[in-house]
Amino acid sequence: MSFPLLEVRGLYKCYSRSAEPAIQSLDLEVRRGEILGLVGLNGAGKTTTIRVAAGVALPSAGRILVNGHDVVREKTEAGRQAGWVPETPLFEPGARALPLLRYHAGFYGLSGTSGRELCLKLLSEVGLQGQERKRFRTFSQGMKKRFALARALLGDPPLLLLDEVLNGLDPEGVRYVRELVVRHRSEGKGVLLSSHILSEVEQVADRVAIIHHGRGVRILGPEELRSSSARVLKITIENLDDGVLELLASFGTVQREGRVVYIIGARGAPAEVTAELVRRGYRVSEIGSEKRTLESYFFEAVGRPHEDGHPPGESRGAP
Repeated sequence: MSFPLLEVRGLYKCYSRSAEPAIQSLDLEVRRGEILGLVGLNGAGKTTTIRVAAGVALPSAGRILVNGHDVVREKTEAGRQAGWVPETPLFEPGARALPLLRYHAGFYGLSGTSGRELCLKLLSEVGLQGQERKRFRTFSQGMKKRFALARALLGDPPLLLLDEVLNGLDPEGVRYVRELVVRHRSEGKGVLLSSHILSEVEQVADRVAIIHHGRGVRILGPEELRSSSARVLKITIENLDDGVLELLASFGTVQREGRVVYIIGARGAPAEVTAELVRRGYRVSEIGSEKRTLESYFFEAVGRPHEDGHPPGESRGAP
C-alpha cells in the first residue's frame, strides 16, 4: 500500500503556556510525485510546520510521519528521508564550504573519494563552483541558501522541505530551484515548498495548502490551480437567484459571492453573457473581465479585507 511521503495529522505546537499555539489541529500530506505549496501570512505557522516535519522541533501533540517513519519515535530514520532548507541557514561561520559539506555527508555514510566527488558535484550543481574553499561567514544570503540546498540533497532524500528557499536568491537561483523541484517530482519524490512568492508557487505546485493562525483553512487542488490561469468574468446582478447560476454554468465554472458571480474559464464575450442575462430578465449592474490568481484565492481564504479596493482577481503585493 502506498502512503504519503509526509503525513501530518492533528499537529499542535505551542512554545509556552502563556503563548498562543503556533499550530492548531493541522492536517496535510505530501504525496509521491507531488509539489505541495504551503502559503500563509507571516506568523501563520509555515516555518513551525516545516521545522516539526524536519525533526528539529517537537510537536506538542499530533503525529507526523516522513516516508512512514514517526519524527518523534524514529527521529534518525525520519531525518534521513527528508532534505531541509531553513529560511535562515545557520552553519559553522568559520568552516569552508567543501570540508563543511563533507562533514555533513558523513551522517549518510558518504566519505572518502566518492563522498568528496559527490560534494563537489552538489556544490557545482547549486551554483557554488569555485567557492569550495570560502568560509561560510563570507557567503551572501543567496549563497547560504545554495549551500543549504546542497546539504539537503545529500543522501538523495525522497522528500524536500523548503522553507522560503527563494528568499535572497537571484533570478538564476530561482530558476534552479524551480527546475530542481520539478525534477524531484518527475522522479516520484515529493516537495513541501513554502514561499511568499505566490507566482512561483503557482507555477510549480500541484496543490496548495493555505494556513492561517496555525490552522489549515483551504487546500487548492489541481482544478483550482489550473483555473488561476484562466480568464474570469465578474458579474454583479441586482436580482440574482439560483436560476442564474444554472444559466451561467453553460459559460464556465461558476462561483457566487453575494450579488457577484465569477465565471472561471469563461467561454463567450462579456456582451454575449450580458445579452443572455437580460433576455432572461436579470438586471446586470456591472460586468468585467479579470484574471483569477493564487493570490486572489489566498486572500479570500484568510479573509483579509481588500483595503486598496481591488477585487479578488486583481494583482496586489504578495503576502
